[in-house]
Amino acid sequence: MAKYRVQNPATGEILETFESATDAQIEQAVAAADTVYREWREKSVQDRANVVKRAAEIFAERREELARLIAVEMGKSIAESLDEVDFATDIIEYYAVHGPSLITSYEIPSTIPGKAVIEQLPVGVLLGVMPWNFPYYQVARFAAPNLVLGNTILLKHADICASSSLAMQQIFEEAGVPVGGYQNVFASHDQIASMIADDRVQGVSLTGSERAGAIIGAQAGQHLKKCVLELGGIDPMVVLDSDDVAAVAAEAWNFRVYNGGQVCNSNKRLIVMDDIYDDFVEALVSLATGLEPGDQLDLAEGQYAPLSTRAAAETVHSQVQKAVAEGARVLAGGVISEGPSAHYAPTVLVDVPRDSESYGEEIFGPVATVYRVSSDEEALELANDCALGLGGSVFSTDEARAARVASRLEVGMAHVNTIAAEAAELPFGGVKRSGFGREMGPIGIGEFSNKRLYFVAK
Repeated sequence: MAKYRVQNPATGEILETFESATDAQIEQAVAAADTVYREWREKSVQDRANVVKRAAEIFAERREELARLIAVEMGKSIAESLDEVDFATDIIEYYAVHGPSLITSYEIPSTIPGKAVIEQLPVGVLLGVMPWNFPYYQVARFAAPNLVLGNTILLKHADICASSSLAMQQIFEEAGVPVGGYQNVFASHDQIASMIADDRVQGVSLTGSERAGAIIGAQAGQHLKKCVLELGGIDPMVVLDSDDVAAVAAEAWNFRVYNGGQVCNSNKRLIVMDDIYDDFVEALVSLATGLEPGDQLDLAEGQYAPLSTRAAAETVHSQVQKAVAEGARVLAGGVISEGPSAHYAPTVLVDVPRDSESYGEEIFGPVATVYRVSSDEEALELANDCALGLGGSVFSTDEARAARVASRLEVGMAHVNTIAAEAAELPFGGVKRSGFGREMGPIGIGEFSNKRLYFVAK
């Protein structure tokens, strides 16, 4: 099978293939990015922001076309694909509008006679290694702030996202980023390593698995390069009480199966208080019952889209089967489609033993795993009993009660009475084995900046 390709996960049909980059092409890409950096950084920040603003406008203009590209590539419904294009557009526009003010130099008090100023300056060429689950959003939150800052971008996307990654390069170039300032590279793992080792590349950002993060982080460390890692999550959603259990269960279900459950900060562990547990699970089972596989390009009510690839569906299926072998129970779903299709039925999973391997594994698919607890302390202990720490949420009619639990979650993003607050201005990232660094919001633009001290003596 061709490495870089467009393959419809609903049918398994390979629609287009792409040549992988040669080592010579990678060298040309790095050289061009470095050359353009020296030109791009000299433009005013407002000029750079104007270019990025135009990219947001082009995204909006090409909204429907861009949505269809990713629906075919990785299987999300047209409605969810449009959502993603809109979110990516918002992020790009956010940095175009607010980026310049976020990196304005500012003076700090000094005990030494003189003027001490903190500047935020670009550092050079950056490499982004991006996943398939949100082909535009993941790139937007890395590329937009760094282009405004004055860095240049080499973007290695997932092998099934070839069309959308080429479209993004074309959009940034059409918007006015000099040719070479934003480049898609169909690179291999060895070529990624060579780019990280290259003195002209100053940093790397990866969104992906723990395994990929460990590899990229080790390579970055070996070559003393800054890296940002956004890795997996098994985010807890703690439900302490509710006036409307069915409504909270529906909110939990809709978020858990969004994008086929292929979301880093999805509510993968539903931790529910004993007195409402049965009603909560019953509501989930009702929502999971009677669903059928459908065409992501024309998804009807009661149908679900495929996962990104057949291999992804098989992985989820094997994880669920393993959990069952260890003592868990499937109450609904748990079925993988026959043939080449990547459909996996949305699933309700309960009774996963805490001493099992499955307990600590992230299931990157539409599987709602529910746990029963009998106290706030037990809920918190279970929520924090995890090697990962991306996000988490706590629900209660008593906001103060929920806040007490949420304030003690060992995560990068804690929420009360909403599963995940997501907007261009809100930082995203985790702790523990979910990685380090933040993207989006006022923090994201500073990850790959030279926070230089500029001192003028008196």
